[in-house]
Amino acid sequence: MFGFGKPTTLPSPEEALPGRAEQPWALGQHLVLGTPVVSDDVPAGHEVALLGLGCFWGAEEIYWQVPGVWSTSVGYAGGSTPHPTYEEVCSGRTGHTEAVRVVFDPSVVSYADLLKKFFEIHDPTQGMRQGNDVGTQYRSAIYWTTPEQEQTARELTKVYGDELARRGLGEITTEIRPASETPYYYAEDAHQQYLYKNPFGYRCHANTGVRFPETA
Repeated sequence: MFGFGKPTTLPSPEEALPGRAEQPWALGQHLVLGTPVVSDDVPAGHEVALLGLGCFWGAEEIYWQVPGVWSTSVGYAGGSTPHPTYEEVCSGRTGHTEAVRVVFDPSVVSYADLLKKFFEIHDPTQGMRQGNDVGTQYRSAIYWTTPEQEQTARELTKVYGDELARRGLGEITTEIRPASETPYYYAEDAHQQYLYKNPFGYRCHANTGVRFPETA
C-alpha cells in the first residue's frame, strides 16, 4: 500500500524484471467461501471476471460477499514479469496491476452487475493511483475473458464515463484488454483473503461517489 515516489509509467517488456519460471508458493482453500483459491478449473456454467481496482485486499473482500460468486483470489495481471512477488510488483518494474479474479455463476449475478460494482467502489479516473496509493500497480483495469464481456465492458465504461462527464468529473482511464494477452499470476498466500485474516487491516476505497446510472 501507498507508493509515493514509485514509477507511474509502465516498463517495457525488455525493462521488466526477469521473474521466475513457476509459482514458488502453494495456495489452498478460500477461507470464506471454502472453494479453491487457485480456480483455473472453472466449474461448468461459470465465468471469470478479472479486474484491477486499486489495492486488492479491499477489492477481494467486497467481491467474495456477492451472491453468485464461487471463488475469489488476488494476483497480478497486465505486466511482463512471470510469477512476480508482491515486492517486485510494488517496485513498478514488472508492469502488473493488483488484480482480483472472480469466478461467478452468471445465472445468479451478471457480469454487468460485477462491473457496475467495479465502477462504484473505486475511482476509474485516477490513472496510476487510487487515492494515496500511487504506482502502476494501482491502475484501473478490466481484462475480459469472452467477446460478450468485452462488449459489456466497453458499453458500461461509456455509460459511466458519460455520467462522470455530466457531473464535471474526469475521464475514465481504465485499461480494457483481453485476459488472453495478460497472464494472471496468483499472489502469495498472505495476501489471499487478507482482510478475513486481518479484519482491521488496510482498506482503500477511493471512489467518485457516483452511483452507476439506474437506466443502464
